[in-house]
Formats: sequence, C-alpha cells, structure tokens
Amino acid sequence: MENKKRQIGLTCALLLLLLVLFFSDLCFGSVNISLRELFDTSGGIDRQILLDLRLPRALTAVMAGIGLSVSGLMMQTLFRNPLAGPYILGVSSGATLGVGVLVMCGTLIGFAASNLLTILFAIAGATLVLLLVLWISYRVESQVSLLIIGMMLGSIAGALVNVMQNFANPDALKLFIVWSLGSLSSVTWSEMPFLVPIFAGGLLIALLLIKPLNGLLLGENYALGLGINVRRVRLMIILSTGLLAGGITAFCGPIAFVGVAVPHLARGLFGTSNHRVVLPQSALLGADLLLLCDLLSNQFVYPLPISTLSALFGAPIIIWIICRKSNKI
Repeated sequence: MENKKRQIGLTCALLLLLLVLFFSDLCFGSVNISLRELFDTSGGIDRQILLDLRLPRALTAVMAGIGLSVSGLMMQTLFRNPLAGPYILGVSSGATLGVGVLVMCGTLIGFAASNLLTILFAIAGATLVLLLVLWISYRVESQVSLLIIGMMLGSIAGALVNVMQNFANPDALKLFIVWSLGSLSSVTWSEMPFLVPIFAGGLLIALLLIKPLNGLLLGENYALGLGINVRRVRLMIILSTGLLAGGITAFCGPIAFVGVAVPHLARGLFGTSNHRVVLPQSALLGADLLLLCDLLSNQFVYPLPISTLSALFGAPIIIWIICRKSNKI
C-alpha cells in the first residue's frame, strides 16, 4: 500500500514536470516569449514563433520521448537484455540508409533533397529493414538469433552508408551528418499528419501488449504456460518498435540513449518491472527527458544537436543505476 502511494505521488510529479517543461519549451529559447502571445489574436511575430516553430517542436519532443522509451522497454523485455534499445533490430539504420541514398547518391545525379523527400526515403529504408526482420522472425525460433540477425542487418546498412560517404561530395556529406545528429525542428505542421498516425499506431500496439510483456519477463516457457502465443507477441513487439523507432528516426533523425536509459530509470524509480506501471512511466519519463533536452538545446545561439544532449543525460543515468544496483553509491 505504501509503495502504491509512492508510485501515485511520483506519477503526479512527473505529470506536473511534463506540463512545466512543455510550457517552458514554448516560452524560453534564443528569444523569450510570454505565453500570452499564444492567445494574441493580432498575429504578431512572437505568436507565429510560438505556433509555427515551438509548438510543433515541443509536441514532437513528447512523441519522440514516448516512442523511443516504450520501444526500448519492449526490446529489453523481449531479449531480456538490459542494453537492448529501440534501434537494436536495425530499423534506425535502415532509415539512415534511406536518407543516405537520397542525400549522397541523389546529389551525384543532380537530385535535390527536400524535407518531405528526406522523410519519405527514411520511412522507405526503415520499412524495408522492418519487413526483413518480420520475415525472419517467422523463421527463427531463438530470440538470441533474431537479435544477432537484427544487429547484422544494422551493420550492413551502416556499411553501405559508409561506402556512400566515401564517394559523396562535401556538401552532401555535411547535409547527411547534420541529419544524423538528430533534430526536433524538422517536423512542422505539414508533417504532423504523417507522424501522428505512425506514432499512435505503434503506441496502441504497445499498450495492447502489456499483459504478454509481463508474461515474457520470466521467459518464453513461462509465457507459453500462460497460453501466450510467443511468436505472435514477438511479431507484434517488432511491428510496434518498427513503427515507433523507425517513424521517429525518419522524422527526427537518430536520437541516442533515450530508449536504453529511460526504462532503467522507470524501473529504478518505481521499484517494479510490471509493465502496467513501467510502460506508462517510461513514456512519461521519456517525454520529460526530451523536453528538457530540447529546452536546454535552444538556450544557445546555435542550438546543440538533440542527440548530443540526450546522450549526455542518458549515459550518466545508466551508470548511476548500475552503480546503485551494485551498492556502490
């Protein structure tokens, strides 16, 4: 009972923090703006900045934080590996390959890359790898074998990107490197109708998998004893992760450490591995973390890459949790 009260209190604190960070992300940046401008019907420049630039970026931060954290949690449960993350099956590498083909090969034939085309090529690359992994999951029984195959697919995609980088011209290479650092600003209102359904579909599947995920915590044999169709559940987990991680990477570029670190932080704070608790709390923590990273990033004249800040936060979190579990601190 005491632990439940503590969990409710932490949840309320995280929700309050989410609201504070969300509105702070709208108000504070290279130019500080009052929230009153949001409701100013005169259509001033400050209101345009809030509505057209900062609001979609803050919403994207929330979706990216939720999607990466939830997909990372599912991968850690599926493979029973604390270092597993949303990109471990190579879906992100597929998106990176798609962007690499457009940016670095397209410039060789005089093909200009627009923001929408970049997203479409990233989605195509992520979808290709996702379909390969889904096809392989039907034919491979072992979780470890599937994990290794996913990592190898990611390595192949990464190797192809390296080959293209070797022959790309400097301008295309610079454009690709900037994309690979991750950015929440690339999603505008015109891209939202594409991102939201992908995100919502992946999250809905994850929510429907809470009970099977709890069954997988004690291993496949235990899950089979409970009547869980492990192969179908594995397929749905991969599909959900592909939609969440692949979709977010396509729109925002790779964002490091969030999917690995946040599930550990949720388990540590709430003292449980029950997905009924950990999955929604991972979503809340992920949204809070990326909003904080975006808020800090935009305090500089030249905003820092979001992936850099997420790594600076994520890596110490993992170190702290490992040391705490080992009674070192």
